[in-house]
Amino acid sequence: MTLLNVEKLNKSYPSFHLKDVSFSLDTGYIMGFIGSNGAGKTTTLKSIMNLVPKDSGNITVLGKDFTQNEIALKQEIGIMFGGVDYYTKTKIKKITEVVRRFYCNWDDALYHSYIKRFSLDESKKVEELSSGMRVKYSLTLALSHHARLLILDEPTSGLDPVARDNLLELFQEIIEDGEHSILFSTHITSDLEKCADYITYIENGHIVESREKDDLIDAYRVVKGTRDQLSMLAPNLIASKVHAFGFTGLIKVEDLAGNENLVAEPPSLEEIMIYYAKKGGGT
Repeated sequence: MTLLNVEKLNKSYPSFHLKDVSFSLDTGYIMGFIGSNGAGKTTTLKSIMNLVPKDSGNITVLGKDFTQNEIALKQEIGIMFGGVDYYTKTKIKKITEVVRRFYCNWDDALYHSYIKRFSLDESKKVEELSSGMRVKYSLTLALSHHARLLILDEPTSGLDPVARDNLLELFQEIIEDGEHSILFSTHITSDLEKCADYITYIENGHIVESREKDDLIDAYRVVKGTRDQLSMLAPNLIASKVHAFGFTGLIKVEDLAGNENLVAEPPSLEEIMIYYAKKGGGT
């Protein structure tokens, strides 16, 4: 079942435009949403949630038009945009008392299980929490009302490697029943290589790729060769870097035919991002 479908989403600002952003996410999967800073990740997520009004496009959640069913569908969605940076003088217990009133399915037992799991102290004020603890508290609020869809903006930001790994394990637990899905943006692509099923890559406001993670990686190769080889291969490269010993570049597998003598290896998600960001900027 398709849990989230985004079709031809457009949003314009004076110096930035989302252009026909389209992708979908079925139940039971984790989708990583990647792109360089300013590529449109947060704008897309906020437009999906109608936190900023879209110019055009269609958003459906659980098969229902989001705009027409916004209040009801937000009961099915857990959202997190950065850490908690509001009411810094307020104890987190007081904030929870306000937030819980908005959700029909709020589960106090589940909430307290996450408070314990994340070692959060409800008596502390927001200003007393570290950046990592603020992220964990925001996640606790997002997870405590049995949301079917989690939309998370940089959920691992500010966490140390051990805490990030524990969080990724939690994400896997959440989707195990096949009824839940997670869409999260991040610039830490190594996190996605551990847990994501699908990758949607946005650059300069448009979707470059949206497909299964393994299929995405298999579609590209990082190639290495001499400068003479670069001159022949350049038209087919996404982008390249020239160095003292030759060049390194990114190419689609379909464009590699006839150049099997080059050193070629599967790229990381980070390498795909880096070379697409260089695209159009020369070598």
